[in-house]
Amino acid sequence: MKNFINSDDISDYKKIVEEAIQLKSNPNELKDIGKNKSIGLLFFNPSLRTRISTQKASMILGLKTFVMNFNSEGWQLEFENNTIMSEDKAEHVKDAAKVLSEYCDIIAIRKFADLNNKIDDEKEIVLSSFLKYSTVPILNLESSTFHPLQGLADAITIDETKNKARPKIVLSWAPHPKSLPHAVSNSFIKMAKKNNFELIISNPIGYDLNPEITKGINIIHDQKEAFINADFIYAKNWSSYENYGKVLINDSSWKIDKNKMSLTNNAKFMHCLPVRRNVVVDDDVIDSENSLVISQAENRIYSALIILKKLIENER
Repeated sequence: MKNFINSDDISDYKKIVEEAIQLKSNPNELKDIGKNKSIGLLFFNPSLRTRISTQKASMILGLKTFVMNFNSEGWQLEFENNTIMSEDKAEHVKDAAKVLSEYCDIIAIRKFADLNNKIDDEKEIVLSSFLKYSTVPILNLESSTFHPLQGLADAITIDETKNKARPKIVLSWAPHPKSLPHAVSNSFIKMAKKNNFELIISNPIGYDLNPEITKGINIIHDQKEAFINADFIYAKNWSSYENYGKVLINDSSWKIDKNKMSLTNNAKFMHCLPVRRNVVVDDDVIDSENSLVISQAENRIYSALIILKKLIENER
């Protein structure tokens, strides 16, 4: 594996999930494969699980870790070529990427969508620039359009807890006071397709995701109908894709509650965290014995662990 940008960089998704689960029983068997190597974690946005889980996975592998909050600690980067840099941009990304490639054996980057311009966000300007100019593997810690480590952690969690080969999974939109990006939802959809899960997306009219990503998936605008006999409920907010980045409604009736969960097949509840309790989901759902949110967070360690292993060993 030369880079890990989205789930398409995994040649056999089911196999990598199995390998990650196997590693959980004895992760320290990998303690020497990162010896004398280093990873640079560049954060253009806040992080809790991604930052700590990737550091923990790096530590298990013996990788030296450098962490930089780039917006506050780095120079402002220029991404356009042939630009006269006479204003606020102090360093060109082509120089920064090449320098970091001398310091680090892997560069990991977290840069959310700005949600102002769909075309710019889908160009993945920051991530694609580092891919272009760096000479070491690039790891996506969540970009404008994808969060593949979260998707892999979700796959591990489902595989560990499912009671049938092809569970019914509902990815449900839930209310949120702010505009949120599509990266987690996009990666969850790609993951579910690769695992041949029975996936249904439930969202209000006006909140359909990128049709290129949801192609072939049943989209139901009636949340209660979607929940019937579901085995897993994955709650996530996202802003409008068609009216890009906009909050069209803030309908509290889409909140996940106990009554809706009663329509399911005793479904497990999932969310990537952080979550706004009693806005996205009620306490008695997220704190129930069917909640998998802590297991998902734990499995972020092992999704990072298996991917870092593949990057170090350059195997798919």
